[in-house]
Amino acid sequence: MEITNVEEYQEIAKQKLPKMVYDYYASGAEDQWTLQENRNAFTRILFRPRILIDVSKIDMTTTVLGFKISMPIMIAPSAMQKMAHPEGEYATARAAAAAGTIMTLSSWATSSVEEVASTGPGIRFFQLYVYKDRNVVAQLVRRAEKAGFKAIALTVDTPRLGRREADIKNRFTLPPYLTLKNFEGLDLGKMDKADDSGLASYVAGQIDRTLSWQDVKWLQTITSLPILVKGVITAEDTRLAIQAGSAGIIVSNHGARQLDYVPATIMALEEVVKAAQGRVPVFLDGGVRRGTDVFKALALGASGIFIGRPVVFSLAAEGELGVRKVLQMMRDEFELTMALSGCRSLKEITRDHVFTEWDRPRVLPRL
Repeated sequence: MEITNVEEYQEIAKQKLPKMVYDYYASGAEDQWTLQENRNAFTRILFRPRILIDVSKIDMTTTVLGFKISMPIMIAPSAMQKMAHPEGEYATARAAAAAGTIMTLSSWATSSVEEVASTGPGIRFFQLYVYKDRNVVAQLVRRAEKAGFKAIALTVDTPRLGRREADIKNRFTLPPYLTLKNFEGLDLGKMDKADDSGLASYVAGQIDRTLSWQDVKWLQTITSLPILVKGVITAEDTRLAIQAGSAGIIVSNHGARQLDYVPATIMALEEVVKAAQGRVPVFLDGGVRRGTDVFKALALGASGIFIGRPVVFSLAAEGELGVRKVLQMMRDEFELTMALSGCRSLKEITRDHVFTEWDRPRVLPRL
């Protein structure tokens, strides 16, 4: 069967992967309302395309924290990618580099920062969970820096792991032939079997629940890398993130895997953008599956988006080639959306190109 859109990879991944692994990637927290809403919310944002504009040349390039990339579509951190495919994060890193975009490596990757760096050149960010042992954190950040990673994406929405009922039912744990490679030498690389989710038990044992804004400042004392705060969905926290010195904000609800009944990220985006007042770039992850979704996010003020599940599903289906195809499909769809909306560059995408349910009805001019 020919694959014509990103969503189709999910069904292939479901057929190929063990149930425990597929469910880990696919599921959300509790009732999974936010999981559905992350997708559904995009359907309530409509276009106001402009016509009769010369769209023979379209430029999708952009810069993120000063790094030039080919398109505003980047790869979000997804844990344990070798569960999806033997090449795991290596394949994802190569696909991102080939597409000229940024990959974010998860703290809980099944390949280390050094291994991912060894795949060749590429702009990479490192997603950080803060462990109770701050020496572990400092060591990890230094290793990422030394391996050429360009920014830290600090996940701030996980003082405890969300209740993911599929993982509880499946007694989820990392398969015995894999380790959390970044922690292997620190005796933190293995995950014990538990009476519920092995990952939930691991998080309860290792991740620091006392994490606060002070720690965002502390992080800046141990690294010169820019820090993106990942997991902000309110104006209040946007202002605090900027006060704490963050270089950018990722509007994220952790793929709807933490607190259920938070809004879709695309619904929270504009509140965050308005609060940021252009002081730092704002990015979005969660629910992006189409080029039209990318355009909608940029029209509402995002500087770029990150995709997570489409990467692991395409990786499971076809390895590196699958991830390359997903990035190419998203790119092609986004380019087409730009052309059909009358936008030749990202700066031409404006708020007037979309309307949402919270926009006031436009007053028609009197004839």
